[in-house]
Amino acid sequence: MNLAARYIAALIITSTVYTTAVTAAPKRPNILFIMSDDHAYQAISAYGSKVNKTPNIDRIAREGMRFDRAFVTNSICGPARAVIMTGKYSHLNGFVRNGNTFNGEQQTVSKLLQQAGYQTAVVGKWHLKSTPIGFDHFHILIGQGPYYNPTMKTPTGNIKHVGYTTEIITDEALKYLKDIRDPKQPFFLMYQHKAPHRNWQPSETHISKYDGQTIPEPATLYDDYKGRSSAASKQAMTVAKHLTPNDLKLVPQRGLTEQQTKYWNKAYLPKNEAFEKANLSGKELIQWKYQRYVKDYLRCIDSVDDNVGRILDYLDESGLADNTIVIYTSDQGWYLGEHGWYDKRWMYEESFRTPLIVRWPKHIKPGSTNTDLVMNLDFAETFLDIAGATIPADMQGQSLKPIFADQTPADWRTSVYYHYYEFPGAHSVAKHYGVRTDRYKLINFYENKEWEMFDLQTDPHELVSVYDNPKYQAIRERMEAELQKLRDQYNDDGSVINFGNVQAKKVNTQLVRRFRFSEFDGSQPSPHGAAIALDGKTTIFATETAGRWNPEYKPFTIGAWIHPANATGVIAAHGGENIGYSFGLQDGKIALSVRNGGVLTTVVGPSVKNDLWSNVVAILNRQGTVDFIVNGVITETKTKVDFLRGAPADGFNLGQDAGSFIGEYSAANGFQGQLADFRLWWGVPEKEVLQAWAKTK
Repeated sequence: MNLAARYIAALIITSTVYTTAVTAAPKRPNILFIMSDDHAYQAISAYGSKVNKTPNIDRIAREGMRFDRAFVTNSICGPARAVIMTGKYSHLNGFVRNGNTFNGEQQTVSKLLQQAGYQTAVVGKWHLKSTPIGFDHFHILIGQGPYYNPTMKTPTGNIKHVGYTTEIITDEALKYLKDIRDPKQPFFLMYQHKAPHRNWQPSETHISKYDGQTIPEPATLYDDYKGRSSAASKQAMTVAKHLTPNDLKLVPQRGLTEQQTKYWNKAYLPKNEAFEKANLSGKELIQWKYQRYVKDYLRCIDSVDDNVGRILDYLDESGLADNTIVIYTSDQGWYLGEHGWYDKRWMYEESFRTPLIVRWPKHIKPGSTNTDLVMNLDFAETFLDIAGATIPADMQGQSLKPIFADQTPADWRTSVYYHYYEFPGAHSVAKHYGVRTDRYKLINFYENKEWEMFDLQTDPHELVSVYDNPKYQAIRERMEAELQKLRDQYNDDGSVINFGNVQAKKVNTQLVRRFRFSEFDGSQPSPHGAAIALDGKTTIFATETAGRWNPEYKPFTIGAWIHPANATGVIAAHGGENIGYSFGLQDGKIALSVRNGGVLTTVVGPSVKNDLWSNVVAILNRQGTVDFIVNGVITETKTKVDFLRGAPADGFNLGQDAGSFIGEYSAANGFQGQLADFRLWWGVPEKEVLQAWAKTK
């Protein structure tokens, strides 16, 4: 064979191998994320429920993996959804309590999956107030949404539906799968139910189910709260006292059609008349309320289970099942009478723990179970890992993908961190944070100045705190150290990122960085501690953006004692021409410049004299406006400035802007003069703290 022939043969072989490789390359899996609202793991038969059967959800467990220790970061609807969207704790994504508005401009998993080539869609409950961003398609409930006849928001306007919401959400999810998506691309579909959220209105199909049955009561239905802090007894979420006539269906339900009203009256009026005649009191009344509440709750779950079955059947019929990972979960756990409660919020096990069941053919062993400590914080990272996309370093969870293959990483977490914020608020549950390990749980009700600790092995119902028990002193100290370690790891210093509405009256004043300069070369004494002389051309400290140096979506305070020799100069800069901020002097006045998407906003404050020591501070506060303090005098500019919408590409520089420039200045932009006691906070210190600092000599 001559040279030309061998060359042609080689091309043919190479082409054949390449074509075969391309043909054999596996398709990226579709991701179907199913989330119900307030679905207790105790009400899923795959978890051993004693009160109901969920055959379709059980099917996911039978064909996949059941997670027995899945937890949430903040047990309440909106914040749980924000954590799933961002892979970050509430204090970093800015959504700490219901009523906040989610800022979709920040980094979200839906945007990252879009960038990775996935079609993204959300159908059903959204509950984050803002319009979904990063989704190619959405068809969502407005706010909480009703159980019947919902109006739903779409990119082209609102649509009024008539019917049962659980079924309508499923209809729209199937419509997306069948008619809207591009079958040539993988999809990420968030299929999210309103049910079984309060006030538990069943469908016509299930409205009389459980009639004549007695649902087993939980062991702690009559809890007296004597073994714990005062927080447990001061809530407003008991079956005995706080279920309303509307919850118990003792009054007409609003928003029903004439036909819907007929079958509601047929189902409830005779039972309500019998209840009134019985004139119950005491324990018998609690028992009646529990049965009425829990049966309606379970009837709503029955509809969810039926509709999950519709989706699973379509995946089978369409041939999508083999290449689709199906995830079933809830936004958090729920109380089915445990401790006498309904609702969630607490770090106690029933609301802290959430169901998580995952099916992925050929990747997850059917019928498997897992007891690793996993969290909803891990979901975004898992979606990205499954899609083959890069997981951003600032996300705080870990991908579950290796666990699906029964290959738990050796460094997997051995404890989980929790933080609940909504007080004052619905149900009067005190603010608290805490840590849970395999056996122990430590909770700090920090505004109440009360602690609890439980030994989950000897006290699985969490009835008696051992925090003050001398036998547990060494364990308590270890748990306290673990709690502080996690607060540091997750950057929870008490501050909360805010996107325009006040989320906390006080913010922890912990410093991120304070430079006293005594260890810097060339430092010299000053009335305000060690000082550094700057010539306008020198960077005396630099670091890359990472961890606590990342100012993304954070309010911050920056300040120092200065003795300027020039009317203009950059004291500190972080970022560059796209995103960043700089702090310094401009024409003899203190100034703060912020860039977002290349757009520059400069806010100028009071004058500062040359050749005199002055304390200068700039504050981008929780309301997103800029304040200045010069020598203890506060100037509120009311000028609106957006928080940084991403992590700056350029690092932090002290002494000048040494990267791509944030402000409109030249290369010779540095501060000239003496600099002492430079401070930078994430979060906004109380003004009293700053004024006291200004007076310090």
